[in-house]
Amino acid sequence: MTTQEDTRPTVAVLVGSVRQPRLGRSIADWFVAHGSRRADLDLDLVDLAEVALPFADTPPGGNSTSPISARLAVADAFVVVTPEYNHSFPAALKNAIDWHYREWARKPVAFVSYGASSGGIRAVEQLRLVFAEVQAATTRSGVVLRAPWERLDADGRLVDDEPLRQAADATLSELAWWAEALRTARRVRP
Repeated sequence: MTTQEDTRPTVAVLVGSVRQPRLGRSIADWFVAHGSRRADLDLDLVDLAEVALPFADTPPGGNSTSPISARLAVADAFVVVTPEYNHSFPAALKNAIDWHYREWARKPVAFVSYGASSGGIRAVEQLRLVFAEVQAATTRSGVVLRAPWERLDADGRLVDDEPLRQAADATLSELAWWAEALRTARRVRP
């Protein structure tokens, strides 16, 4: 019999931008394709632009009946792909975080951020505070993309290079370690 502890950790990769046009989906597609080469993780792409999460009537303490709650609940870890809008992160991403609570608790979160000269790091700084409040643990490693629109090919796909692949690998390696450690801890001390 296979148990959850015998399986590879599942990582939900959230696309935090719902704007059109947007770069988030291209960046997330690249990250998932890159991460899918690893044998130690399963990645699940969750695009918030494809999810109906109203901004009104969100119940306090989360809602386990949203269209993505089951996918977030089974995830052992998260990667949030976020732009920086006006020195912060998108409202749709905050809404998705607020719609859930137990789904984030005691799980690691890594970031792939993008923006102009800052590469989205101000959005990540603020997200670290938000995720701490829902009892998630953010990782140190992350991917920072400055001016990613300059890295797109004619089909709108992100073109990577060795430093970008190394950043993604470091992020996924740290996330895999935390996913295993916290999954064990959640089982031993729920």
